Amino acid sequence: MNNADLAEKIAEANGLTKADARKVVDGVFAAIADAAASGDEIAINGFGKFKVKASAEREGRNPSTGATIKIAASKKLAFAPAKAVKDRLNG
Repeated sequence: MNNADLAEKIAEANGLTKADARKVVDGVFAAIADAAASGDEIAINGFGKFKVKASAEREGRNPSTGATIKIAASKKLAFAPAKAVKDRLNG
């Protein structure tokens, strides 16, 4: 499922035009991305939590040459599903 498919389902379920539903979908994702960029945790009841995790700088190996390289520190967005979602996935 992509953004357009999600917008279409929302439009059908709520009597909206596809264009209006697409604006809503894009707005939700933009709000999540903005909150994550500022370091906030995003908790959506019944769905799950998005959380920013920091990864420290570390050493790695270039697989083709075997040379040691430094892997830069970075931030990653992690998702932990809510119990309701886990239960639905596992029957």
